[in-house]
Amino acid sequence: MMSRQLRFDLPVRRVLGREDFFVSPANAEAVALIEAWQDWPDRKLILTGPPGAGKTHLAHVWAALCGARIVAAGDLDSADIAGLASRSVAVEDVERIAGDPAAEEALFHLHNLSLAEGNSVLLTGCRTPSLWPLRLPDLASRMQGTLLAHLHEPDDALLAAVLTKLFADRQIAPTPDTIPYLARRMERSFDAARRIVAALDDEALAAGRSVTRALAAEVLDKRRN
Repeated sequence: MMSRQLRFDLPVRRVLGREDFFVSPANAEAVALIEAWQDWPDRKLILTGPPGAGKTHLAHVWAALCGARIVAAGDLDSADIAGLASRSVAVEDVERIAGDPAAEEALFHLHNLSLAEGNSVLLTGCRTPSLWPLRLPDLASRMQGTLLAHLHEPDDALLAAVLTKLFADRQIAPTPDTIPYLARRMERSFDAARRIVAALDDEALAAGRSVTRALAAEVLDKRRN
Protein backbone atom coordinates (compact mmCIF):
# COMPACT_ATOMS: atom_id res chain seq x y z
CA MET A 1 0.00 0.00 0.00
CA MET A 2 2.82 2.39 0.86
CA SER A 3 4.46 1.98 -2.54
CA ARG A 4 1.11 2.64 -4.21
CA GLN A 5 0.79 5.90 -2.30
CA LEU A 6 4.31 6.98 -3.25
CA ARG A 7 3.86 6.51 -7.01
CA PHE A 8 2.54 9.56 -8.83
CA ASP A 9 1.92 10.24 -12.51
CA LEU A 10 4.52 13.03 -12.68
CA PRO A 11 5.32 15.07 -15.78
CA VAL A 12 8.46 14.38 -17.78
CA ARG A 13 11.02 17.16 -17.26
CA ARG A 14 13.74 17.12 -19.89
CA VAL A 15 17.05 18.45 -18.59
CA LEU A 16 19.20 19.80 -21.42
CA GLY A 17 22.18 21.54 -19.83
CA ARG A 18 25.81 20.77 -20.69
CA GLU A 19 26.42 19.41 -17.19
CA ASP A 20 23.67 16.83 -17.82
CA PHE A 21 25.27 15.45 -21.00
CA PHE A 22 27.47 12.43 -20.30
CA VAL A 23 30.56 12.27 -22.52
CA SER A 24 31.90 8.88 -23.65
CA PRO A 25 33.86 7.58 -26.65
CA ALA A 26 30.52 7.22 -28.48
CA ASN A 27 29.97 10.99 -28.53
CA ALA A 28 33.21 12.69 -27.47
CA GLU A 29 34.16 13.89 -30.95
CA ALA A 30 30.73 15.43 -31.52
CA VAL A 31 30.78 17.14 -28.11
CA ALA A 32 34.23 18.56 -28.83
CA LEU A 33 33.02 20.01 -32.13
CA ILE A 34 29.97 21.56 -30.50
CA GLU A 35 32.13 23.21 -27.86
CA ALA A 36 34.59 24.43 -30.52
CA TRP A 37 31.79 25.96 -32.61
CA GLN A 38 33.76 29.15 -33.31
CA ASP A 39 36.23 27.06 -35.33
CA TRP A 40 33.71 25.39 -37.67
CA PRO A 41 34.68 25.65 -41.34
CA ASP A 42 32.23 28.05 -43.02
CA ARG A 43 30.59 28.47 -39.56
CA LYS A 44 28.30 25.44 -39.95
CA LEU A 45 28.01 21.85 -38.73
CA ILE A 46 25.70 18.89 -39.30
CA LEU A 47 25.08 16.64 -36.29
CA THR A 48 23.74 13.14 -37.00
CA GLY A 49 22.91 10.09 -34.93
CA PRO A 50 20.17 7.57 -34.14
CA PRO A 51 16.94 8.61 -32.39
CA GLY A 52 17.58 9.46 -28.77
CA ALA A 53 21.34 9.84 -29.23
CA GLY A 54 21.36 13.37 -27.85
CA LYS A 55 21.07 15.57 -30.95
CA THR A 56 18.44 17.83 -29.39
CA HIS A 57 20.35 17.95 -26.11
CA LEU A 58 23.54 19.05 -27.87
CA ALA A 59 21.59 21.56 -29.97
CA HIS A 60 20.42 23.17 -26.72
CA VAL A 61 23.97 23.09 -25.33
CA TRP A 62 25.20 24.84 -28.47
CA ALA A 63 22.36 27.36 -28.41
CA ALA A 64 23.28 28.26 -24.84
CA LEU A 65 26.92 28.71 -25.84
CA CYS A 66 26.29 31.09 -28.71
CA GLY A 67 22.81 32.52 -28.09
CA ALA A 68 21.25 30.67 -31.02
CA ARG A 69 17.63 29.98 -31.78
CA ILE A 70 16.37 26.42 -32.32
CA VAL A 71 13.72 25.61 -34.93
CA ALA A 72 12.27 22.40 -36.38
CA ALA A 73 12.93 22.06 -40.10
CA GLY A 74 9.26 21.25 -40.62
CA ASP A 75 8.28 24.69 -39.32
CA LEU A 76 10.47 26.68 -41.69
CA ASP A 77 7.95 27.11 -44.50
CA SER A 78 5.87 29.37 -42.22
CA ALA A 79 8.73 30.92 -40.26
CA ASP A 80 10.22 34.42 -40.35
CA ILE A 81 13.42 33.50 -42.16
CA ALA A 82 14.95 36.97 -41.93
CA GLY A 83 14.26 37.04 -38.19
CA LEU A 84 15.78 33.59 -37.67
CA ALA A 85 18.84 34.56 -39.69
CA SER A 86 19.55 37.56 -37.47
CA ARG A 87 21.16 35.19 -34.95
CA SER A 88 22.87 31.83 -35.08
CA VAL A 89 20.33 29.06 -35.58
CA ALA A 90 19.96 25.31 -35.04
CA VAL A 91 17.62 23.51 -37.46
CA GLU A 92 16.47 20.10 -36.24
CA ASP A 93 15.42 17.02 -38.24
CA VAL A 94 16.40 18.36 -41.65
CA GLU A 95 15.88 15.06 -43.46
CA ARG A 96 12.17 15.16 -42.55
CA ILE A 97 11.56 18.01 -45.00
CA ALA A 98 13.03 16.14 -47.97
CA GLY A 99 10.56 16.38 -50.82
CA ASP A 100 8.74 19.40 -49.37
CA PRO A 101 9.54 22.19 -51.85
CA ALA A 102 8.48 25.07 -49.60
CA ALA A 103 10.41 23.83 -46.58
CA GLU A 104 13.52 23.01 -48.62
CA GLU A 105 13.45 26.47 -50.20
CA ALA A 106 13.03 28.07 -46.78
CA LEU A 107 16.01 26.16 -45.37
CA PHE A 108 18.11 27.12 -48.40
CA HIS A 109 17.40 30.81 -47.82
CA LEU A 110 17.93 30.52 -44.04
CA HIS A 111 21.25 28.78 -44.57
CA ASN A 112 22.51 31.40 -47.01
CA LEU A 113 21.19 34.44 -45.14
CA SER A 114 22.44 33.28 -41.74
CA LEU A 115 25.96 32.77 -43.04
CA ALA A 116 25.87 36.05 -44.97
CA GLU A 117 24.97 37.79 -41.70
CA GLY A 118 28.07 36.31 -40.08
CA ASN A 119 26.14 33.83 -37.91
CA SER A 120 26.59 30.07 -37.42
CA VAL A 121 24.27 27.23 -38.41
CA LEU A 122 23.80 23.81 -36.78
CA LEU A 123 21.68 21.21 -38.58
CA THR A 124 20.61 17.80 -37.28
CA GLY A 125 19.32 14.56 -38.74
CA CYS A 126 19.40 10.83 -38.14
CA ARG A 127 21.37 9.90 -41.25
CA THR A 128 24.32 11.44 -43.05
CA PRO A 129 23.42 14.22 -45.55
CA SER A 130 24.24 12.02 -48.55
CA LEU A 131 21.19 9.92 -47.57
CA TRP A 132 18.81 12.88 -47.20
CA PRO A 133 16.59 12.74 -50.32
CA LEU A 134 16.57 16.51 -50.79
CA ARG A 135 15.18 17.61 -54.16
CA LEU A 136 16.64 21.12 -54.28
CA PRO A 137 20.09 20.56 -55.82
CA ASP A 138 21.68 23.71 -54.38
CA LEU A 139 20.48 22.80 -50.87
CA ALA A 140 21.68 19.20 -51.19
CA SER A 141 25.13 20.32 -52.32
CA ARG A 142 25.44 22.73 -49.40
CA MET A 143 24.43 20.03 -46.92
CA GLN A 144 26.88 17.51 -48.34
CA GLY A 145 29.68 20.08 -48.21
CA THR A 146 29.17 20.75 -44.48
CA LEU A 147 31.39 19.49 -41.65
CA LEU A 148 29.80 16.38 -40.12
CA ALA A 149 29.72 15.13 -36.52
CA HIS A 150 28.15 11.76 -35.66
CA LEU A 151 26.74 10.43 -32.41
CA HIS A 152 27.22 6.66 -32.21
CA GLU A 153 25.16 3.98 -30.47
CA PRO A 154 25.96 3.86 -26.75
CA ASP A 155 28.84 2.05 -25.11
CA ASP A 156 28.36 0.58 -21.60
CA ALA A 157 29.00 3.80 -19.70
CA LEU A 158 26.89 5.94 -21.98
CA LEU A 159 23.94 3.52 -21.94
CA ALA A 160 23.91 3.57 -18.13
CA ALA A 161 24.09 7.37 -18.16
CA VAL A 162 21.24 7.63 -20.66
CA LEU A 163 19.05 5.34 -18.54
CA THR A 164 19.85 7.43 -15.47
CA LYS A 165 18.86 10.63 -17.27
CA LEU A 166 15.66 9.15 -18.70
CA PHE A 167 14.57 8.05 -15.23
CA ALA A 168 15.49 11.46 -13.80
CA ASP A 169 13.47 13.21 -16.52
CA ARG A 170 10.46 11.24 -15.29
CA GLN A 171 11.32 11.96 -11.65
CA ILE A 172 11.86 8.26 -10.95
CA ALA A 173 14.51 6.95 -8.54
CA PRO A 174 15.11 3.26 -9.41
CA THR A 175 16.87 1.00 -6.93
CA PRO A 176 20.69 1.05 -7.39
CA ASP A 177 20.83 -2.37 -9.03
CA THR A 178 18.18 -1.59 -11.66
CA ILE A 179 20.24 0.40 -14.16
CA PRO A 180 23.24 -1.98 -14.25
CA TYR A 181 20.81 -4.87 -14.70
CA LEU A 182 19.06 -3.14 -17.61
CA ALA A 183 22.30 -2.06 -19.28
CA ARG A 184 23.56 -5.67 -19.35
CA ARG A 185 20.39 -7.18 -20.79
CA MET A 186 18.54 -4.67 -22.97
CA GLU A 187 18.95 -3.92 -26.65
CA ARG A 188 21.89 -1.56 -26.99
CA SER A 189 20.26 1.52 -28.46
CA PHE A 190 19.02 4.90 -27.31
CA ASP A 191 15.57 4.22 -28.71
CA ALA A 192 15.31 0.97 -26.73
CA ALA A 193 16.37 2.79 -23.55
CA ARG A 194 13.62 5.34 -24.04
CA ARG A 195 10.97 2.65 -24.63
CA ILE A 196 12.06 0.54 -21.65
CA VAL A 197 12.06 3.48 -19.23
CA ALA A 198 8.59 4.48 -20.44
CA ALA A 199 7.36 0.89 -20.02
CA LEU A 200 8.79 0.69 -16.50
CA ASP A 201 7.16 3.98 -15.60
CA ASP A 202 3.78 2.78 -16.88
CA GLU A 203 4.07 -0.61 -15.16
CA ALA A 204 5.14 0.88 -11.84
CA LEU A 205 2.33 3.40 -11.91
CA ALA A 206 -0.31 0.82 -12.85
CA ALA A 207 0.80 -1.68 -10.21
CA GLY A 208 1.68 0.81 -7.48
CA ARG A 209 5.25 -0.49 -7.34
CA SER A 210 8.69 1.04 -7.15
CA VAL A 211 11.09 0.68 -10.07
CA THR A 212 13.31 -2.21 -9.02
CA ARG A 213 15.47 -4.87 -10.60
CA ALA A 214 12.61 -7.34 -10.20
CA LEU A 215 10.22 -5.06 -12.07
CA ALA A 216 12.86 -4.47 -14.75
CA ALA A 217 13.20 -8.23 -15.20
CA GLU A 218 9.43 -8.57 -15.63
CA VAL A 219 9.26 -5.76 -18.20
CA LEU A 220 12.20 -7.14 -20.19
CA ASP A 221 10.62 -10.60 -20.14
CA LYS A 222 7.34 -9.20 -21.46
CA ARG A 223 9.17 -7.43 -24.28
CA ARG A 224 10.87 -10.65 -25.36
CA ASN A 225 7.60 -12.63 -25.47
